[in-house]
Amino acid sequence: MTSKEILFSVIPVLLLCSGGLIALYRPPGSALKSFVLHFAAGVVFSVVAVELLPDMIKIHDAKSIIIGFTAGITAMLLIKHYTEKLAVKESATSEAKGLPWGILTAIGVDLLLDGILLGIGFAAGAKEGVLLALALALECFSLGMATVTTLLGSALSRKTVTIILLVLSVLFIIGALIGLLLLHAAGDKVLELILSFGSAALLFLVTEELLVEAHEERDSPIFTGAFFGGFLIFMILGMVI
Repeated sequence: MTSKEILFSVIPVLLLCSGGLIALYRPPGSALKSFVLHFAAGVVFSVVAVELLPDMIKIHDAKSIIIGFTAGITAMLLIKHYTEKLAVKESATSEAKGLPWGILTAIGVDLLLDGILLGIGFAAGAKEGVLLALALALECFSLGMATVTTLLGSALSRKTVTIILLVLSVLFIIGALIGLLLLHAAGDKVLELILSFGSAALLFLVTEELLVEAHEERDSPIFTGAFFGGFLIFMILGMVI
């Protein structure tokens, strides 16, 4: 684990906290949130399509790709199912005040997985890791805003919300450490499985989380343009870095 990897692991955490603090003291409008979510979705999709998928295909192990991709989608579906089930159960049995544990569990698992995915990116190569760190930073920025907005709706104090935001940041760091330490010296077979798993998880993040939340606001050509703008910018970055 190099100093460069540590540095780029911190960037998503800083953006998570920045997005949360902005929402805490100056809540953004729904249009701005939708724009950021579209842009972040385009960026993450670009990194998967331009950087991770070619690395998977280059190893040329169809069996490992099928196993890893299927495992990634299955894991994400199970996580979504159980966290949503917990959130529904909580809303049916508790009052509006207090910690929304169902939502916090989903966000915590999401951030832990994001950290591990960053480790997967650096396992694929330094360039892939850097681009994925920047992509996840944008996703974390939007996640920070959404998390704080939800917590403020639960009538929590700013101090409590700030503490929760810091705890969630630690989960990302833990995930990144797990990914960086365990996957750094992975062989081709293991790397193929991990890249397939990570690509599936990131595609799920784009289609079932970022874009779904982005479309809660009435769509606009500007928002759609933000998605493709994010994709194009990071595709060019991948060519010049």
